[in-house]
Amino acid sequence: MRASPSTARAINDRLALRLLQDEGPLTAAQLKLLTGLSRPTVSDLVERLAASGLIEVVGETGARRRGPNARLYGIAAGRAQLAALDVRTESVAVLVSDLVGRVLAEASVPIGGDTGTGPAVEQAVTLVERAAKEAGAGRLHTVGIGVPGLIDPASGELRTSSGLPAWHRRLVAELQERLPKARVSVENETNLAALAERGEGAARDHDTFVLLWLGHGTGAAVVLDGRLRRGASGGTGEIGFLPVPGTSGLPSATDCEGGFHSLAGAAAITALAGEYGIDAGAGAETDGASAGAAVVREAVRSVSDAGASTASSAAAEGFLDALAERLALGAASVVAVLDPGCVVLGGEVGQAGGPELAGRVARRLRTMTPLPTEVRPSVLGGGAVLRGALLTAREAAQETLFTTP
Repeated sequence: MRASPSTARAINDRLALRLLQDEGPLTAAQLKLLTGLSRPTVSDLVERLAASGLIEVVGETGARRRGPNARLYGIAAGRAQLAALDVRTESVAVLVSDLVGRVLAEASVPIGGDTGTGPAVEQAVTLVERAAKEAGAGRLHTVGIGVPGLIDPASGELRTSSGLPAWHRRLVAELQERLPKARVSVENETNLAALAERGEGAARDHDTFVLLWLGHGTGAAVVLDGRLRRGASGGTGEIGFLPVPGTSGLPSATDCEGGFHSLAGAAAITALAGEYGIDAGAGAETDGASAGAAVVREAVRSVSDAGASTASSAAAEGFLDALAERLALGAASVVAVLDPGCVVLGGEVGQAGGPELAGRVARRLRTMTPLPTEVRPSVLGGGAVLRGALLTAREAAQETLFTTP
């Protein structure tokens, strides 16, 4: 059955909009070449999309060229403003962008562990409102939120967890109440980090990979054939609960102590570094993820520094080998089940370890599994959560705005 003229127009419009989003500003001739549509059809859709406010002329192809054929068309960046939030146990970070992802404002605020639910929520919401005002956003179209918890795959809501502050759940509801015209969505932070690494970071050339999150805590995200996999209950990647050798006990249904978290969480990493006499120095950050990243960064520096003493270099070598052994335990379990072909060491620690740590994990992994697996360091580190939240917010906004009459 042939599509009706209106359906054909809608299909062509969405195709053109996606190309403009993915490929950047294009001329009408370039759109014709990429879509395979006729010149009159492209001319009509450009006129239609411009009239609807979805695209605009953003420049010309060359200094000597003038006229309609030289016009470069791009997504109308100001058509919508978006917000992305990274909600941690003791902090919130936010960025506000336009529809093409250009960051207009950024801000963050620490939230102490003794802060009550009401004050914590108010601090976070005020932060979002202040950032939106700074960005000149009259209203936010879409808000994407990354949280360190499980998301119910049926309802899309953050599930109750004894390990998370009560204000996390209240924050989502409060944002929706204070921003009634905005679309608010929430996603697990590690899943968002994986989406960001695939779109902008270490996994850009992989449709199948696993991201191993190494920050304050541990987690994993699974992308198979280009799709993020969440599991029946939203718990895919809860690797912190994975029973592994080398801990003092076993994890429980309510506590990951004794699981992989006890070997690879930030506190465990800093403790391991202490055993080798490695200290990040007086200038090291105090929060868990940053402290763990700092000792790993210091060890990598010592190994790479030709002027470092033999003793400090040997200590750094020993620490990185011991850490790689721990990380390979968790990675090997994932590889044995999923055979992803690529493991990205994400989070602040994964980025701090860089190729040095990734290479050591890869070498150890090769002795533990017959399945060929590349190990890569994160490109985005802890910032991947915000980038992933922004990517999902853009996707959601475009899904709505790109549906033209």
